[in-house]
Amino acid sequence: MSIRHAYVSSDLGELLMVADGDALTGIYFENHWYPPAASAIGDRTDEYADPLFTQAAHEIREFLSGTRREFTLDTRTDGDAFSERVWSELRKIPYGQTTTYGQIAGQLGDRNLAQRVGQAVGHNPLSIVIACHRVVGADGALTGYAGGLPRKRRLLELEEEVATGHAAHLFAI
Repeated sequence: MSIRHAYVSSDLGELLMVADGDALTGIYFENHWYPPAASAIGDRTDEYADPLFTQAAHEIREFLSGTRREFTLDTRTDGDAFSERVWSELRKIPYGQTTTYGQIAGQLGDRNLAQRVGQAVGHNPLSIVIACHRVVGADGALTGYAGGLPRKRRLLELEEEVATGHAAHLFAI
């Protein structure tokens, strides 16, 4: 199989999913800050015609309904060395918890890299699956999200509600 894409409906709006071979390589929201170039997403297919997109759509919908906390999808990213390190740290943030850009920078060895961490977080190609929505500002404030702050808030509130069993209204925008 080659590079291909499908559009998938979700509770957070239409998602553009991109795959290369047997790995999911991108999930992008409508009006995403850094969408892939049209030349980088390959041919369009239907989510139900491609088993990888069928599985990805199913797992995303389960996650958004609160019945899934982890993904089993085969994924692949292709960032520079620093971005890959940041995305690796994002994968370690537990469901229902948050961290800060500075904390991730500290885990990478230099708290002064917080802005650079923020750039890598913003360019995460696998929204939701690599949980960049779990990163907040140093003061705990809801800060940038490539899919928009309302989506970030919904994802964090969903995780808080599922993790605690209580409705959450964590952030005001």
